[in-house]
Amino acid sequence: MNQQEMKKIAAQAALQFVKPDTIVGVGSGSTVNCFIDALASMKDDIKGAVAASKASEERLRAIGIEVFNANEVTELDVYIDGADEITPQGAMIKGGGAALTREKIVSSLAKKFVCIVDSSKQVDVLGTTFPLPVEVIPMARSYVARQLVALGGSPEYREGVVTDNGNVILDVHNFQILEPLKMEHTINNIAGVVTNGIFAQRYANVTIVGTPEGAKIIE
Repeated sequence: MNQQEMKKIAAQAALQFVKPDTIVGVGSGSTVNCFIDALASMKDDIKGAVAASKASEERLRAIGIEVFNANEVTELDVYIDGADEITPQGAMIKGGGAALTREKIVSSLAKKFVCIVDSSKQVDVLGTTFPLPVEVIPMARSYVARQLVALGGSPEYREGVVTDNGNVILDVHNFQILEPLKMEHTINNIAGVVTNGIFAQRYANVTIVGTPEGAKIIE
């Protein structure tokens, strides 16, 4: 069974956490695309969705699901998204698709965060397999990079990428993130950082792992 098939298994299993007559928080990325495709089967049962990226908005609208602005809702019952890495405690690295800021906003509106992944995304320590994305206001790029070097990382400018918010991404390599919550706050306090891809303050309440044996649900 390939990675794509395992993503589909996790995405399909996430439907059990979507309640009728609610607005669903929807993330972004390849695994979430599988979830949006699966959500088509429930489109008449839900009120609509709040999406974390323009690409997800377009995909939701294409299957006939109404998309709400985050400013139009006070709370979401559930937020479904993937991750680039996730620990057994539910802390994540996200932002491989450069939508980390909007993902952090929409996930913060939700009572429950359900993370859908294939088994390759499971790690014991964040930063093991994937660099940490940091969204930065363009004029602060060099300053922020120097501060990230001082923290022990090796930042690399993600060439040719502009976020939905008009900012740039620095991918920080060689970080072993042993204290995710502390590191999340430290980096966010650097002037010019919009946010970083550590999701420890808003961690996943449920992890669904797609495996060849089916969906494994970790709460």
